[in-house]
Amino acid sequence: MDSKPTLTYKDAGVDIDAGDALIDRIKPAVAATHRPGVLQGLGGFGGLFELPVDRYRRPVLVSGTDGVGTKLRLALALGRLDTIGIDLVAMCANDVLTLGAEPLFFLDYYATGKLDVDAGAAVIGGIAAGCEQAGCALIGGETAELPGMYADGDFDLAGFCVGVVERDAIIDGSTITAGARVLGLPSSGAHSNGYSLLRRVLEHAGGSPRLPDGTPVAEAALTPTRIYVRAIHALLAEVPVLGMAHITGGGLPGNVPRVLPDGLQARIRASAWTWPPLFRWLQDTGGIETAEMLRTFNCGIGMVLVVAASDADRAMALLRSAGETPMDLGVIEPGDQGLVVDS
Repeated sequence: MDSKPTLTYKDAGVDIDAGDALIDRIKPAVAATHRPGVLQGLGGFGGLFELPVDRYRRPVLVSGTDGVGTKLRLALALGRLDTIGIDLVAMCANDVLTLGAEPLFFLDYYATGKLDVDAGAAVIGGIAAGCEQAGCALIGGETAELPGMYADGDFDLAGFCVGVVERDAIIDGSTITAGARVLGLPSSGAHSNGYSLLRRVLEHAGGSPRLPDGTPVAEAALTPTRIYVRAIHALLAEVPVLGMAHITGGGLPGNVPRVLPDGLQARIRASAWTWPPLFRWLQDTGGIETAEMLRTFNCGIGMVLVVAASDADRAMALLRSAGETPMDLGVIEPGDQGLVVDS
């Protein structure tokens, strides 16, 4: 008599043993991110973190979530998965930072069609490295194996960061006035925005294009997003910052106005900074107009800060001492345009 076939979850495309192997592999990297406040390691149904109420009178939690977009496609094409996790942390932690918050902890969501333990360990190792840069703990996450949802080798990432700020120290731009100075901190490249256009230009260029210094364009485009937490918190300890903008999707025109009160605009000088070679290559090769470049890419500015004119020199000096290369971009003035870029 014929017996019915015996099926397992693995037959259906989900390998529980591979998931367990991944957790064992990443435990040391995750443990290295732990900071005071972490109450347990991996394995629970939720991550536990004790709010540092002893250091705050009126603590306010600040949360942020993001992904890395189609930069993933480029990382997959090059087989370079060890830094994409840094991008994931940066996109979330830098957002939380703009309100003056100290990032506390991070969680990730990693979804794939078929779990590759080596690839997963590389990705989550990058997330742990980003958490160390941001000073936040990786306290949990979810690895989901979803056969039929993703093609073989494909995956997607999302991240979630929670920080804390003193209630009366929240930076929301409301105290910005005309005459304040606009400072910029350099990006490390395209960070994690504009990659649909960037990949299109690469495809049309064909071959293996290189920048003037010989660096392959694709490699330059995978440079991980900078995390500004340590330098900016060193600044906040000494100088009031009136507003901050993380330059992500929408570029300078789409992000700087988000922190400005009604009736004010930022006027910056195009001559205040030099576009890194990657952006010049993209513009020249793709025939992209300058306005389109500025609203698609960061064009070399990853974070913008607004400080009182009387604090600008000191802020620049403190940022330099923290390892940054700040730029005096321009000034805040009356107006409704949000951002004006003078040639």
